[in-house]
Order: sequence, then C-alpha cells, then structure tokens
Amino acid sequence: MLSMRFPVVPTHKNTTTLSHHLQNKSFSSVTSDRDLAKRNRRIRWNFGPSISSPRFRKLLVNGALIVPPPPQEEEEEEEEEGEVGKKRPAEVELPAGLRLELMPKHVSVTPDGHRRWARKRGLPIDEGYKALGRRMAKFIRLCCKWGVPVLTFYAFSTENWSRSKEDVDSFMNWCEMWIKSVAMEKWMRNNVRLSVIGDKSMLPNSLQQVISEAEEALKANTRLHFIIGLSYGGRYDILQACKSVASKVKDGLIQLEDIDQSIFEQELETKCTKFPNPDLHIRTSGELRLSNFMLWQVHFTEFYFANKCFPDFEEADFIEALNSYQKRDRRFGGR
Repeated sequence: MLSMRFPVVPTHKNTTTLSHHLQNKSFSSVTSDRDLAKRNRRIRWNFGPSISSPRFRKLLVNGALIVPPPPQEEEEEEEEEGEVGKKRPAEVELPAGLRLELMPKHVSVTPDGHRRWARKRGLPIDEGYKALGRRMAKFIRLCCKWGVPVLTFYAFSTENWSRSKEDVDSFMNWCEMWIKSVAMEKWMRNNVRLSVIGDKSMLPNSLQQVISEAEEALKANTRLHFIIGLSYGGRYDILQACKSVASKVKDGLIQLEDIDQSIFEQELETKCTKFPNPDLHIRTSGELRLSNFMLWQVHFTEFYFANKCFPDFEEADFIEALNSYQKRDRRFGGR
C-alpha cells in the first residue's frame, strides 16, 4: 500500500486541494483527475484513517480536501454536551465488566500530586493546577456517563492554609478563574449541580462571590452533584456541627435528649446532598491516609489508593478502582 505525507499549505479556512499537493510533489504517474480519484482510494494518510473511509468521504468535494485541524489541547477535550441551553439526559453507558446495581452512589477523591507532577517536569505550580482542572473535568464527564450521582473533590483542606502565601494565592486565583471562566458553562450543559463545602469565610471575597453565583445558577441541575471541599476539614465539620446543635439547644429549638445521629448529620456540611457518605474514596500519589477528610462520613467507606499523581490518573485507572469496589463484600458491620 502506498503511504505518503502531504504538507498542509496554509490557505483560507485551512483548505487546500489534493491536486495542488500532488502537482507540487511532481508525481509523474498522476496525470488526470481520474488517476487522482483512483490514487485517492489507495492512499492511507500516516496521521489518520484511510482517505477512502467514511470519515474522509464527506471532506472530498471535486478533488478539494478539507484538511482536519490539529488536535486540541487536553484542556479542550471533547465534552459530552447537548445544545446550548439544553441539559443532557441521564443516560448510563458503563464500561465492560461494571455492573450498574453495584455502582457507588458517592465517589470522593483526594487528588494528590498535581504540584509534585508540575515540579517533576520543571513546570510552574500553575501548570499543576491546570492539570488538576483537566482531570477533574474528566472525572465529572465519566461520573455523568456512568451514572454516579455524587462526586466530591477534596481540593483544599483547612491544613493547606499553612502553605506559603504565594502558593495559596496562586491556587485561589486559579480556582476562581476555573469556576467562572472554564467550568460553569460546561456544568450547565451537562446538568451538573455544584456545592462547595468548608469554611468559605476564609476564602477571598471574589471567590466567595463566584461560588455563590455558581451554586445559585446550577442548583436545579440533577444529573450529577459535584461537591468541592475548599477550606474543608473533617474536624472543622464536626466542630461546626456541634456548635450548631448546641446553639439550637440553647435557643430551645431542640431538647438535649432529642439529639441523635440523624439530628447531628443535619448540621454537617454534607447535608447539602442526598448521599452524604462516600461509598468509594480514591486517593492518588501513593499517600495512605485520610488527611482530615470527612471523618464522620467515611465510617463505612471503601478506600482505593493509587501510586500515580492525580494528573496521570486515567480513565482506565478509574475503571480499575470501580472494579475493585464492586468486588468487595460490604457488610456494614453485619455478617
């Protein structure tokens, strides 16, 4: 089979003709449009499928070839979106081997390693945050596709405030830009609801405003509930819930003897979602600890630890984590 590569000559609308390329290359065997048509059927481009395949047939009109644009950056991966203003229906398409009845209702992720990932490549920390955003977007798409109703990312803990001011400011600026400029429209199209949990009073005022507007705009969406932990910690969550319950007792709204687990859980940050307790928690970059994440809610959570840094955690790795989860015998203290 003849194999050749044609240079792309910049023209209006990135369009050129196959005849022009072949004539410039001085192929003596190509003498007519009929010969060109025959050769078209036998040429296989070295950057894609056969030129005679259905993908390319519609691109050839009277010998004119519409040259495909270069691949997009990973930031602009193809989205599973509907038309503007229309929300995607809840269609479930599971990978082979996964069972719908065993899918977790709530997946939580501690996305460790994006800063280390950037340093290992000699990149600024901002590039690590961009990689974090791309991978989170991938998780959101997969959870929508596979029917996982709640996804939580532990993005910034109460302990992360101990980092340098430069690092904290860089992350907060990126987070604000990501929610406002990159993520909002995609979440609306994909029918994704957003909630941010944690001590939001610690966040920059501009980020608080962006979060408030995003939560309000997306509150009616139903396909996936995406939760971000910002300035969140399990101890903080339990402490603020205790204060809230104590305040209600003091004000006579509830009696001391009325306090039980249900009353207490209604004061936790995770009261915002139908499924507050994670079924599966994934932590990347080889760390084997909770790091103060949802200390009340993870009492029966299944854990999956991966050695990869989060930006390198691929779809196949997520499938492996789900397969591991579905093979476990969850007895919740029973026999």
